[in-house]
Amino acid sequence: MKKELRKWVAVLLMPLLLLMSFGAPVAKAESALGLHVDGAILIDAESGKILYEENAETPLGIASMSKMMTEYLLFEAISEGKISWDQEYRVTDYTYAISQDRRLSNVPLRKDGTYTIRELYEALAIYSANAATIAIAETIAGTETEFLKMMDAKAKELGLTDYKFVNSTGLNNKDLQGMHPQGTGPEDENVMPAKSVALLAYRLIHDYPEVLETTKISKKTFREGTTDAIEMHNWNFMLPGLVYEYQGVDGLKTGTTDFAGHCFTGTATRDGKRLIAVVMKAVDAKGVGSYKARFDATRALFDYGFSQFSEQEIVPAGYKFEKQKTVDINKGKEKTVAIEVKEPIKMMVKTNEKDQYVPELVLDEKVVKNGQIDAPVKAGTVVGHVKLAKTEGTDYGYIDSKDAKMDVVTTTTVEKAGWFSLMLSAIGNFFVGIWESVTGFVKGWFD
Repeated sequence: MKKELRKWVAVLLMPLLLLMSFGAPVAKAESALGLHVDGAILIDAESGKILYEENAETPLGIASMSKMMTEYLLFEAISEGKISWDQEYRVTDYTYAISQDRRLSNVPLRKDGTYTIRELYEALAIYSANAATIAIAETIAGTETEFLKMMDAKAKELGLTDYKFVNSTGLNNKDLQGMHPQGTGPEDENVMPAKSVALLAYRLIHDYPEVLETTKISKKTFREGTTDAIEMHNWNFMLPGLVYEYQGVDGLKTGTTDFAGHCFTGTATRDGKRLIAVVMKAVDAKGVGSYKARFDATRALFDYGFSQFSEQEIVPAGYKFEKQKTVDINKGKEKTVAIEVKEPIKMMVKTNEKDQYVPELVLDEKVVKNGQIDAPVKAGTVVGHVKLAKTEGTDYGYIDSKDAKMDVVTTTTVEKAGWFSLMLSAIGNFFVGIWESVTGFVKGWFD
């Protein structure tokens, strides 16, 4: 009787249990650093050395992190004199309509208003204002559709991979009120792998470091002193004085949509060392996405990088390779020339892993042909580069290149031999060849 009762209770409860399981978010497996993200990467901002990554090459939604590309193209246009900070933008029907949607991050624009590029840029960088971003795109390229072509071309030039841009803002196209760029779908959204996002941030900071002067501003009033004044609060809550403050954070860009989840590209400095971290679709241990989840994941990456890594000299200047200290010379006064590493190789590594890196010589086949370099040879001639091989564990390489490459050069000058020396050498080689043929022939009798 009891068994029969338990069976019926189970049957009655099963639909309820299934319903509860469908409605609950699925918790993501915890990574090596305790992250709950779809993708992540941590790099040294100075060298581009990748310190940590997980699922960093899978294209994912990037939301407003897309605006880093808009910033890059803006700074480039300013530096090339194509537009200026004081240049005024006249509001279009498109930017007016988007600016009035307060569900989105926006500063309201007047339909008959004009705004300087600097005002629009600050709204973009601090408040992630979407209509202001579109306004900048229109100023640079005429239309957002044409601006997409510039985004694609620049992404290719910078070496980004597996990216797709469908607008300048990172919004889902469905939020653009039917005015999304031509050739894109009504519900398309920008995607990119974490590794490409990190590379974009790396190039932005290197090429236009002044971007950090704006991204570090936690609060500013848009159009202060006018009836249009509005407080802009930075969405990067890791900035000093904000709720998830982290020492040294001064940028860079958050991103949030239903598709992309909670994303963040952050950068911070400590003790002269700058790191860049990217987290994508961050959730908590229960699988729930939130602002806190993305900043907690970023904090874990920063803590790991600042506490576990330091810049160390892996190979000193003047290092000579044990297995090949010289390169043969063709038609030179000397038969060989010594080679060495030109400059020291320094790299961000874990303190206890320095000795796991072994320098390997990679000769340039365009210079060293068939094992020889043609005379004359000047001191300091580049004959190849150093490749660092890790004997244990995983080395993630660099964000913008496969290896740490440092030149290997000749240490002395070797002049080309005169015609008489070359003739004697040729004669000597001739008789050596005959002698080797004869001894080889005689030796064959006894084999």
